[in-house]
Amino acid sequence: MTIADLLSIDDLGGADGIEDVLRLTDSFVEVTERSIPRVPALRGKTVASLFYEDSTRTRMSFETAAKRLSADTMSFSVASSSVKKGESLRDTALTIEAMGVDAIVVRHSSSGAPHRVAGWVDAAVVNAGDGWHEHPTQALLDCYTIRQRLGGLGGLHIMIVGDVKHSRVARSDVAAFSALGAEVTLVAPPTLLPPSLEGWPVRVSHDLDTVLPGADVVYLLRMQQERMTEALLPTLREYTTRYGLSRRRAERLGAGAVVMHPGPMNRGVEIAPEVADLPQAAIIDQVRNGVAVRMAVLYLLLGSGPEKVPTAERLVEQAGVA
Repeated sequence: MTIADLLSIDDLGGADGIEDVLRLTDSFVEVTERSIPRVPALRGKTVASLFYEDSTRTRMSFETAAKRLSADTMSFSVASSSVKKGESLRDTALTIEAMGVDAIVVRHSSSGAPHRVAGWVDAAVVNAGDGWHEHPTQALLDCYTIRQRLGGLGGLHIMIVGDVKHSRVARSDVAAFSALGAEVTLVAPPTLLPPSLEGWPVRVSHDLDTVLPGADVVYLLRMQQERMTEALLPTLREYTTRYGLSRRRAERLGAGAVVMHPGPMNRGVEIAPEVADLPQAAIIDQVRNGVAVRMAVLYLLLGSGPEKVPTAERLVEQAGVA
């Protein structure tokens, strides 16, 4: 598999491409567990973070991934940049590329912004979330976490619960989960579903309690009130009553079921505080795996290519670490 940019899950070409990333992630997970979790795989490369939206997990994860690959990093902050003086996205991207970067990780509130950047620059571009569109590396780390917990996705029943309408994570997850053989059910009130689900390989339910007992994975989404331009629910309390994963509901899950959330969590809204801390919750695993997955993505874009995909042992040998 060869990719120039990662803008969408579709860029990976289906199940085989996704599996390639997950297999490479295995090597980087082993690297991150070593006493010195750093390899020289991207020494001499520079990765820039171009974030027009606030982020904790994604931004720090990409920067940590780049540093563990020995790449140099550049971090862009809108608040202290020339964007405040009216500089366009195009001019900002070209300015950053002119400084000699090899990859640009882009997060933007407008759907399609990373695609535009990819058309303007020669550097590799990674979509770190664009509007309501996609968040491909989140989907990859979610697939990896499920595979780690349950052995694979084939034949699983995965429920995605909550604000699907405004969720780029949901769009990428549906594409990745279904490509790997999972059955996906969206659970939400009608007002929090996209206007059209044509082409989505999913089932839909408005009743969480009906479908909950048959779930292998319950994937919870937060209410993205910052993206809502109208009142879509009477109250948050009513939403929590009907769609929140309470302790009582969690007790109805099978023994091996997994609870997931992309963060940030609104404890007490979509998930009860005590449920987020149960052993079957994989939320911290998702964050941890995000670093290794993003190491794999950056390596595929900037490293030696898939024909020279390294084992963990080979990566550590290159670093001169036993």
